[in-house]
Amino acid sequence: MFGDDLPTLAGVARKVAGVLEGIRGSADVSVEQVAGLPTISIEIDREAAARYGLSTTDVQTTVRTALAGTEAGEIIQGDRRYEIVVRLPERIRSDVRDLEQLPIPLTSDAGTLAAVTAGTGSPPSKASSGSSVDGRQPGFQYVPLGTVAHVRMSEGPNEISRDQGKRRIVVQANVRGRDLGGFVAEAQRLVNERVHVPAGNWIEWGGQFENLMAARRRLGVVVPLALLLIFALLIGAFRSVTDAALVFSGVPFALTGGVVALALRGLPFSITAAIGFIALSGVAVLNGLVMLSFVRHLREQGEDLDTAITRGCETRLRPVLMTALVASLGFVPMAIATGIGAEVQRPLATVVIGGILSSTLLTLFVLPGLYRWAHGREARA
Repeated sequence: MFGDDLPTLAGVARKVAGVLEGIRGSADVSVEQVAGLPTISIEIDREAAARYGLSTTDVQTTVRTALAGTEAGEIIQGDRRYEIVVRLPERIRSDVRDLEQLPIPLTSDAGTLAAVTAGTGSPPSKASSGSSVDGRQPGFQYVPLGTVAHVRMSEGPNEISRDQGKRRIVVQANVRGRDLGGFVAEAQRLVNERVHVPAGNWIEWGGQFENLMAARRRLGVVVPLALLLIFALLIGAFRSVTDAALVFSGVPFALTGGVVALALRGLPFSITAAIGFIALSGVAVLNGLVMLSFVRHLREQGEDLDTAITRGCETRLRPVLMTALVASLGFVPMAIATGIGAEVQRPLATVVIGGILSSTLLTLFVLPGLYRWAHGREARA
């Protein structure tokens, strides 16, 4: 939540947190703690200070010296220098009643003016005259801070976070047992319906969801580019658009197997699953390339279409199965992982294993039939 008024942002944040807690899959919902820090507030009574001839600067200077401290000198020890700071002890600085008794110095003229204003011929009762006996300079008087200011303990902001000049409050939530994209989509819809965001304030959705959206945008460019590059390489290998398209048909079959495997295991689609689909496309195309390149080689040696297909399938059965088994069995430990990082490994391994199984069946049974159908007319001619 972004805006200018911290209490308004806190109210909106609490409402958003209430909405998130009612959504399936939400866990550990929390609102950033921005208030609750004990603070001593000192508000100067300008009229009372004026009656004693004090300005706000006079009062503020004394308060700053008492609480924050004022440099009074320097100690030099060898090549080291230490500042001497004068201020009240911590026990007094944190006690409101003691601070109310903090003496604010008055000049003699200011004390006389205060007495005349009060209608008496002597300084006010709360002001005490200084003398040389007690160490104070003669001619000075003091008035307690509580006479010219309101000192109280209040609750101030614990932390104020800013982003590009705007105040910010964060509401956090973990998502368990549900896909992140679906959770945020439902959360956005319910927040828009139930939470009124005042003008000048707005809500942004970040965290892992922001990373997910950025990765999806990148994948929207990378995946089509990768598939286009694979198809171009197939055309360069076969010198035929038809054969390249036949081998490339293994990609959708492999993707179908990956989607079915995710559904059977109840895993949501994630960025790692998308990366698995990219790797799967390469393996699926490789198997088809191994088989069709050998069938084309047999036809170039004079074999008829059916004989070339039969011998090609028999000869390339072992390499295709070896490629499929090596790739699929290598991902089994990742598919059944339960330790740290398993939520990243499982979708990727599941997609690769399921897609390799379906693409292998395509390569062994469907691809030869597609090749015969595509080149049957040419063989008859």
